[in-house]
Amino acid sequence: MAAVVEVVEEAAAEDSSLERLPETSTNGESGTQVCDNPRLTWYEIPTKTAIHMPAKFGGASFKDGPGGTMVVRVERSGKVLREVSAGGEVEVSGIVAKAKVSISTKIGTEVGITVGHEYHKNVTAGKYGHLQYGSWGYSVKWAKYETSADRCGKKLLKSGTAKLPTSEVGWKYWETGS
Repeated sequence: MAAVVEVVEEAAAEDSSLERLPETSTNGESGTQVCDNPRLTWYEIPTKTAIHMPAKFGGASFKDGPGGTMVVRVERSGKVLREVSAGGEVEVSGIVAKAKVSISTKIGTEVGITVGHEYHKNVTAGKYGHLQYGSWGYSVKWAKYETSADRCGKKLLKSGTAKLPTSEVGWKYWETGS
């Protein structure tokens, strides 16, 4: 059993060392040297931001006021789906797999919304309350790399952005003057 743990740790160290490789020119060469890095393709997620991804079906977004109490309930089921920048749809499985490892195991390509989630909220006098049901997910920047031809650096293949839902769903509340 200890050997399995050592192999996993070794693989993780190898992956992070590849991320630290310098980026090469467009032809994939960084000079006349030859290195012994493995030939691999991998994804990196350099930035992430926590976001609320609203459910995009009727009965998941509400506004009430001015003042008073809001009582809302999800009365339809639906899904919150991932959103990936143009050209990245074919990369979804790799992006999600990397995000599950580096950000949260709760990330997926979609999350189901079920009927029955109810919320009560007092709205400040003179203000309008807004409630929106959805997934607490992440907006990420991603990049797909491969080892350069001389295996001394990494070559960028594709990059983009993605919004990825998690299994954590709930209400987002805010107030406005109108």
